[in-house]
Order: sequence, then C-alpha cells, then structure tokens
Amino acid sequence: MPELPEVEGVVRQIRPVSIGKKIEAVTVSDIIRLSKANGKEAIIKRMEADRFVDSLTGAQIVRVERRSKYIYFTLRKDHEFLLVNHLGMSGAWFYVDQLQSIPEDKFRRHVHVILTLSDGNLLAFSDIRRFGEMRVLQEEAEFPPLLLMAPEPFEPGAREHFLAMAESAKYQNKAIKELIMDGQIISGCGNIYATEALFKTKIHPKRAARRISRRRKVELFESIVAILLESIEAGGSTISDYRNINGESGTMQDRFGMYGKKQCMVCGTMTKTLKIGGRASVYCPTCQK
Repeated sequence: MPELPEVEGVVRQIRPVSIGKKIEAVTVSDIIRLSKANGKEAIIKRMEADRFVDSLTGAQIVRVERRSKYIYFTLRKDHEFLLVNHLGMSGAWFYVDQLQSIPEDKFRRHVHVILTLSDGNLLAFSDIRRFGEMRVLQEEAEFPPLLLMAPEPFEPGAREHFLAMAESAKYQNKAIKELIMDGQIISGCGNIYATEALFKTKIHPKRAARRISRRRKVELFESIVAILLESIEAGGSTISDYRNINGESGTMQDRFGMYGKKQCMVCGTMTKTLKIGGRASVYCPTCQK
C-alpha cells in the first residue's frame, strides 16, 4: 500500500501538470457504474457516478496537496470544494496524452476515472484492486476521519502529539508497531516504514508502549521522520504496484534494512514474522528487544 512518501511523490508530480487547468470532461468506468447499480461503493464513495461526473466537469484545479496518505485536489467552479483521493492498495495516477500511453498493460486495463484537462491531456486513475477511494466534499468535516488525522510528522508539534498519545492510558498496552501505524498518532507511517524504523531503533515490534522509555520513543519518532524523508527523496518504495504519474518505480526498496528480509543484515540471524494489527511484521529476534 502506498504510504506517505509514495503519495508525496505523486502529489509533487501532479501539481505542475494540473494546477490552473480546467477539467473539461470526466469519464467513469463501467465497473464503477455497475458497482453503483448493485448498491456497492467501488472507488467513488457516497455519490452516484453521474453526479460525480457533473460535480467535477468544468472545475478548475486550484491546489493539489497531500495530507497523510490522502491527496487533496482543491477545485473551483462557483466556489471551492475538494476531491479527496486515497490510493488504496494499488491506485496510481497517470498524466498521458491517451490511455495507450500508460506504460503497463495491467494499469491500462484498470483505469476507472479519467479527467480530461484543458491542455488536451488526461489525468487517469488506475486501480487494479479497487481499494482506492474518491470523495467529493464541500469541506473536510463531511468525512470525519479526515479530522482525526495526526499532524504531519514534519510539522512543529508532531513529536509532542506522538508522545502524548503514546503515553496516554488508551495506548499504554498497545504493541508499539500497531501504535505507530495508527494515523491518529502519527500520519503516513504504514507497515513498510514502521518495520524499518523499529529495526533502526532496535525495538521489538510487539513491545508494549509502556515498556519503552520516553528517550527511546523520541528516538523512534525521529527515526520515522528520517526514513520518510529519505524515501521521499528516493521516489518512494515500489513493492508491487506503486508507480508515479510517468509510470516509473521508486527506489527506496533497495535501501531496506528489514522489510521483506529473510536474514538480518546486521547480525545474520534469520528474521521472524508475526502478525500485529492484522499486518505481517518482520523483525530480527537478536537485534530487536
């Protein structure tokens, strides 16, 4: 699943090719329309397909920003409103002159939303597994989970928020891995970067928050921030389906110290895997205590 660095990379590439342009037309796939007809919610949430098309057609793209793992498109017709997108497990945006220009067939076959821009090019959203989301909102409050997200990890106050939450009674007995993947505690850190940060700080992923000193919690937070920044500069991680809008892969996966490893790169011990919060957690039983 794309995490903060991958979403940041997509946003940085969408901005220069979209801001100031008008959405001349919107196309929604037959799969989405069939889903709606069957009372389901594939990709487009809480809105019928035709209303989604009408809402976006004729709007100008004013801003494109990232908030945690979400992409916020600020659009303007007679007033400003939001198109909020989550990439899900396999979502990807492509900026192309035609769908045939999308580099890989697996993405071409799963395009579900196409925005035709005023420059004649297409901003196409492909989602192989269809776990991505799009919501048209007049304001953030219309989708309350957005208001619960922790501060951006790079913002002033993010560390204090993390420490206060991690040391609150509600989270004292939680496994630290589960805690740092909670978007209300720290934004944008999923399984990949949580695994890497815990390995870097030599903390066992199942250790309860109460059994970790404040000094080590600070070290862990700073490690997460450093890894997220490093991954942004590396173009994110491509494990399977992540691509940027040009169809290119990231390179952060080449720098992993623990995620997906069978053997610890530090001590040579065979790694172990356990499930925490529904996600597989790889760790070194020798280095991480």
